[in-house]
Amino acid sequence: MLIKLYADNPNPKVVQKIANALREGGLIIYPTDTVYAIGCDIFHARAVEKICKLKKEDPRKANLSFICSDLAQVAEYAKLDTPTFKLLKRNLPGPFTFILNGNHNLPRLFKQKSTVGIRIPDNGIVDAIVRELGNPLMTMTLHDEADQIEYTTDPELIDERYGHSVDLVIDGGIGGIQLSTIVDCTQDEPVVVRQGKGTLYL
Repeated sequence: MLIKLYADNPNPKVVQKIANALREGGLIIYPTDTVYAIGCDIFHARAVEKICKLKKEDPRKANLSFICSDLAQVAEYAKLDTPTFKLLKRNLPGPFTFILNGNHNLPRLFKQKSTVGIRIPDNGIVDAIVRELGNPLMTMTLHDEADQIEYTTDPELIDERYGHSVDLVIDGGIGGIQLSTIVDCTQDEPVVVRQGKGTLYL
């Protein structure tokens, strides 16, 4: 099902409907500040496994990321020392994925991983969804180098291609094609491991 939302003023009733679908184990495709992504509630292991199967990834080995609403929510699932907190505060919300050391609050499916990718996109739609849900989204990019660009940027074509595999496709307008910049914060100094959209302020 294709649902239209506007980033500057997402309809609260529609956002609530999306959050309810996620709580029930649903999969959604949604816009971010980089590319369209596919996500689910981090606490629904079966939904996480469905996404990994759709993306042909092994959930035990896949690089899974969380979309959080703010730094307080990040701190619930990842270890944040003062320098890392300040780095995230300078750059978020924004088009970055920060790899952080996880903590004991990670859901059971993620506990075998010592690290977790964290995103706080600068996008009003996904922000509203995560805040209504009350916990992070597990997220994987929809973008694939082998795909025709329009099938990962145009919501109507995304729905045509993936609509049968997910519960909701959220139309937030034409999406981007540039991926997030990935920054590894698990060592003494942050390291950019993939340069994508955005300039990192150290």
